[in-house]
Amino acid sequence: MSSLDRYPLRQRKFAPLNPAVKELPNAPRLAGVVFDVDGTLCLPQHYMFSEMRAALGIDKSIDILQHIRDLPTSQEREAAVQKVRDVEREAMLKQEPQPGLVRLMDYLQSRKLERALCTRNFEAPVQHLIRNHLPGHIFLPIITRDTPNVLPKPDPAGILYIAEEWGLKNRADSLIMVGDSLDDMTAGHTAGAATVLLANERNGHLKEHEHTDLWIDRLDDLVEILERGFVGNEVGKKPA
Repeated sequence: MSSLDRYPLRQRKFAPLNPAVKELPNAPRLAGVVFDVDGTLCLPQHYMFSEMRAALGIDKSIDILQHIRDLPTSQEREAAVQKVRDVEREAMLKQEPQPGLVRLMDYLQSRKLERALCTRNFEAPVQHLIRNHLPGHIFLPIITRDTPNVLPKPDPAGILYIAEEWGLKNRADSLIMVGDSLDDMTAGHTAGAATVLLANERNGHLKEHEHTDLWIDRLDDLVEILERGFVGNEVGKKPA
């Protein structure tokens, strides 16, 4: 079975994080939350991808990272990587945090939940976001496209790596993956994690995708959801 083979569809549940709330039947404890970065922790910077493709001379039908991996020589690959990083470095200076970012992270920290990042960015924009908008918050591990021997999303390898680092023995079944793209939902689903889509004006069609367990409008919508217990969509039914 390959890493992208279909993972069984089932309704996902996690017990309430608030001990005063009545337990959900057959709901396991949540071990931690994995976050995408661009478009999830910070506001989307969609223009970046057009600039990257223009710099590489490819059209929007071609995956940027796959294009780089497919280049025939190491010199060409390194030159392409540098072009992409130049775009990212310029864009990171304009990062804006998502509404509700700090409230959600403060809440998860107060509940002593593990937090990690899994992104197709390289590390500089990620660290820039943490330094400027989440000082005092720790994310371990941080998986980027440069993490050795870990394929980028939509492959589930990064999320499975995080689950292993956290000492979990059930793949990523005890985790939630939060993101804004199909890559995020598919990576989370195929790793066994529950998935949460941060909805925006471009990704509304993913609310009803079979890999999306639940969707939210703001990051801190998750606070109330986790307090009372996470309940994903019933299998075969569209979300409300």
